[in-house]
Amino acid sequence: MSLSAETVRIRSLFLPPTHEHDRRLLARTMFSAGYLIWISCRPLFRLILCVSSGFALTKADLLPAIAARGTGQILLNITLPSLMASKIIPAFTSQNISALGPLVLVALIYEALGVLIAWVVRLLFWVPHRFRWGIIVAGGWSNWGDIPTAVVMSITAAAPFNGEADQTLSVAYIAGFILVFMVRRRAVQVTLSRRLIKLSPSQITFFPMGGSHMVGLDYVGPDVEPEEVREATNARRRFILYEWPARLVRQLSRRGPENAVNAMEDAVLPSPPEKISVANISGEQDEPFSARGRPILPTSTPTVVSRPSSPPTGSTIHKAPPGKFDRISPHLRTFLRNLFLPGSIAIISAFIIALVPPLKALFVDDSSTANIHIHAAPDGQPPLAFILDTVTFIGAASIPVGLICLGSALARLHVPRGRQAWRELPTGAILALAVGKMLVAPVLGVLICNGLTKVGVIDREDKVLRFVCIFFSCLPTATTQVFVTQVHSGTGTAEHLSAFLIPQYILMLPAMTGVTAYTLQTLF
Repeated sequence: MSLSAETVRIRSLFLPPTHEHDRRLLARTMFSAGYLIWISCRPLFRLILCVSSGFALTKADLLPAIAARGTGQILLNITLPSLMASKIIPAFTSQNISALGPLVLVALIYEALGVLIAWVVRLLFWVPHRFRWGIIVAGGWSNWGDIPTAVVMSITAAAPFNGEADQTLSVAYIAGFILVFMVRRRAVQVTLSRRLIKLSPSQITFFPMGGSHMVGLDYVGPDVEPEEVREATNARRRFILYEWPARLVRQLSRRGPENAVNAMEDAVLPSPPEKISVANISGEQDEPFSARGRPILPTSTPTVVSRPSSPPTGSTIHKAPPGKFDRISPHLRTFLRNLFLPGSIAIISAFIIALVPPLKALFVDDSSTANIHIHAAPDGQPPLAFILDTVTFIGAASIPVGLICLGSALARLHVPRGRQAWRELPTGAILALAVGKMLVAPVLGVLICNGLTKVGVIDREDKVLRFVCIFFSCLPTATTQVFVTQVHSGTGTAEHLSAFLIPQYILMLPAMTGVTAYTLQTLF
């Protein structure tokens, strides 16, 4: 016999719900719209306070850039790996390891979705020539570190979730996203930037999936005046939004329905270009369209055909034979190097320990290791439990330290001042990317995750997994791109990126609140 709502409400004042049915009924009766909004906003208050502390310290010159970089290295190589390991080992078992597949799939879908949104924005709105690839990186790679971990840990630690157990499991699921970030990232040696920002040779700046290489493409070749880029973008937008649909309608009306497919192909394909520029062949600038659909090309640009120079006579150049490691593909070398970074080692090792019961029994004593008999330490704990206690203690510093570093990075962003300064910026692209990432992407993320749940890819009963997958759809651009842009810019600045980041982090607060409240209402 099921309990009434009033009985469950009264019993909740004295005892926690003991049955899943009672817990769901309690959630439905107690969690009003106001309560859902409050528990969705509460983690953001803690996030804002931590970020504000780093912002204030930087503005007061108490947290210089060199100190922030050193703190970031501690975060990446010590505290964050410790946090991931301390949550993965007790949370994952052979029964729930299947959740790792959907996590990786959703991570890849979100990256592709962000790239698509940024590409559409670049296609329709004016973007500075020195940011034509940076906007693609800004759309594709989001802040998958401190912000989601801080918010998700706070929400899953309280009702309607199961407290500490769900909190631990949520961080273990977040490790799946971070593993994608770490394994697919490309290292940029700071020797490229030693003359720009005076970093030590041992420091390295990272960004995923070759994003740092894409940012570097923005600074290859000569610059293009903003007026020329605006004119080409306006022509391309007119062609896509007005002239191409009108041409398609005219050709369909002339040929009739039987030749509709051929008419669409003729309308899609523009007229053959009259000229081809060297810049377009090399990919250094986008191909602008005229009102007729033909590329607009500067007439003063000479066509240069490079020929291989003949080897010098009278001298022979001897190249040292490549070593065994040099014979490996560069992409494979990068992949192997990233596997041996502290974060990757910690996450992969933690997964191995969690899935091998004899190894897991050395660290934790739970139901998954009940059949493993190992001599306990004098205090009755597993013999290596002190290692897990240590990494748990170190990992506890990861989130506040990361948020302080985020506040420091935001404090160093160059904010345009004055109406004239904002007029010179691509406001259309800035607002479009912010709306796309913080409003459109969460809606699509909810639809994608619900679709994957409906077809069985995501377990319908694993509410923590569903919440984590949906929550990662409403994250802004990673601030790591600021440092990568500073490396490649030649001036140590990231003026265009700053203007793109600020609206996203402003919209982040209402977007996270809405997504969290909707997801909790849907799940419970």
